[in-house]
Amino acid sequence: MKELNHLGDIFEKYDTFVIDLWGVMHNGVTLNLKAIEAVDQLKKNSKKIVFLSNAPRPSSKVVNFLIQMKMDKKYLEHVMTSGEAAMQAINNGKFGKTFYHLGPSRDNSVFEKVKDNKTDLQSCDFILCTGLFDNYENDLNYYKKFLLKHISKKLVCTNPDLIVHRGSVEELCAGSVAKVFEDLGGEVVYFGKPHKEVYNMCFGSNEKVLAIGDNLRTDIKGANNLKIDCIFITEGVHRKEIDNFSDINKLLEKYKVSANFFQKELKW
Repeated sequence: MKELNHLGDIFEKYDTFVIDLWGVMHNGVTLNLKAIEAVDQLKKNSKKIVFLSNAPRPSSKVVNFLIQMKMDKKYLEHVMTSGEAAMQAINNGKFGKTFYHLGPSRDNSVFEKVKDNKTDLQSCDFILCTGLFDNYENDLNYYKKFLLKHISKKLVCTNPDLIVHRGSVEELCAGSVAKVFEDLGGEVVYFGKPHKEVYNMCFGSNEKVLAIGDNLRTDIKGANNLKIDCIFITEGVHRKEIDNFSDINKLLEKYKVSANFFQKELKW
């Protein structure tokens, strides 16, 4: 793995760029302007740009969020989310009919078409986890007790991420609750990175792809699973774990992944 000073040095080798959003393009509050410049250059060079996000909401909601953040619509031709992939499976009744929604009400759009099938935890066919309840955002012990008697049911996780940084504040994601459920002995079905299915919705087998992301468990692991080249963005979710170059190599070993390049932030 080597440090990449400029995306412009290597971009010509690839057709398609699968880029993470939160941690690469924005921090949940503001856009990363250097990353926007890089995407603009890719667009000018007629490269395919796919934004792939582990957001537990449909793609259209994420597009609206990015436009509100002042991202130009011209970059948003290909946006795919874990929520979109999960929604398609739920709408098709893949895990049964009735579900219990574990997560905040802001994620309700993921089950909009089947909202009448929402029920309580006792009688549901499966648990749909999109995140943490607003009143219990930091208390994983709460979910341990809450789910203990329901591990015979399948839990569908629409965001495999454990944490995210909103600005400089660390927040837990649905993946943290899913991990609690697995530790209790329950079965989890994940949608999103690093699982192959979501990538199959983004590009074909004949495209030369470069993945760009800040999360070793999801973005970089996903690239490894698909055997595609990748850039690890270090000033993202793992930033507290990195002081120098040797830390990066140790970190890759810890997460059992490999990357072709690393950048502090995505820049052209």
